Amino acid sequence: MTSTAVRTALVSPRLNPGDRVRFVSPASTPDRELVAKGVELVTGWGLQVELGEHVFDSFGYLAGADDDRLADLNDAFRDPGVRAIFATRGGKGAYRIADGLDFDAVRRDPKPLIGFSDITALHLALWNQVGLAGIHGPSMSWYEPNCGPECAEALRRALMTTTEVVVHQDPNELSAALTEGEAATGFLMGGNLDTVRCAIGADLPSLAGGILLIEVNHGTGLGMVDRQLTQLLRSGLLDGLRGVAVGQITGFEDDVSNGWTVLDVLRDRLAKLDVPVLGGLPIGHGPQPATTPLGTLATINPTAGTLTAAPAVQ
Repeated sequence: MTSTAVRTALVSPRLNPGDRVRFVSPASTPDRELVAKGVELVTGWGLQVELGEHVFDSFGYLAGADDDRLADLNDAFRDPGVRAIFATRGGKGAYRIADGLDFDAVRRDPKPLIGFSDITALHLALWNQVGLAGIHGPSMSWYEPNCGPECAEALRRALMTTTEVVVHQDPNELSAALTEGEAATGFLMGGNLDTVRCAIGADLPSLAGGILLIEVNHGTGLGMVDRQLTQLLRSGLLDGLRGVAVGQITGFEDDVSNGWTVLDVLRDRLAKLDVPVLGGLPIGHGPQPATTPLGTLATINPTAGTLTAAPAVQ
C-alpha cells in the first residue's frame, strides 16, 4: 500500500442536478420524520433521493443486522447510477461493518460518503484501503434547529461545486482556547475522537504527513478522553503528524476533576505531539456543524483561525 503521506486522494465526480443519491443507515436507526426532512432538503438541490432497503430497520441499538446494513452500503457503492451516499445518522455500529466494504467497487467508481460521528469508522476504512476522499458533514436525520440554511448550503457546495472549503474558527467554541502554533499543511483525516481511537489496529492508517481532525462528544468523561488520546499517542500512528484541527467539544461544561477540565486534558496530551493546533472549529456534534472534506490536502492557520481544504469532488 502506498504511504498515506504521499498518496493522492481518490476524488469523486461532483454532483449535478438530476443525479441519484442513496440514503443508508450504517449505524443506528434514524427517526423517520427527520429523514423525511433530509429527503426534502436534498431533493431541493435537484437530486433524486433513494432510501436503502434497511434504512429504518432496528436490531437493538443498530439499524438492523450487520449483514443488512453492509448490504445497503455495498449496493450503493456498486450501483453506477448512485452518485453519492448519505448516512442518515451516526450512533453505533458502523465500526462493525467497516472491514466488509466492497473496496474494489469504490476503486472502480468513486462516490462520496457523507456523515460524521460513528461514520468516522467508514471514512477511515475507505481512506486506508483506497484513499477515498469523504465528506465530514451533517447526517440526513435533518433537525432544522440544529442545522440551519447556512449549514445546509455549506454541505451542498461541498458536493455540487469544486471550490475549496474554508471553515472559520468560532471563538465561542470551547476548543478555541487550544489554538497555538504556525500554519501547517497535510491531508486531513479523522473525525470523532472515540471512533478514531477504536480504529487503531484495524482501519486507522499512519497519519504521518497529515492533519488530525478530532471532535469530542459527551458520554466519555475526562478520564476516557485521556485514555483515547494516550492510546493514539502510544500507537505510533501519529508520528510525523503535521497538525491537529479540533472541532466541537460538547457536553463537558460541568466536568471538573481536581481543577482539571476537558481543555486541560486535551492540552496536556496534544502537547506531546509538538505540532500546531487549530481549535474552535464548528465541526462535530454541536449546533450548526460545518462541512469539510476528509482525505484531501488541507491547511490549518492558527493565526487566521481557518481550516482550508481542497474539495472532495472534481
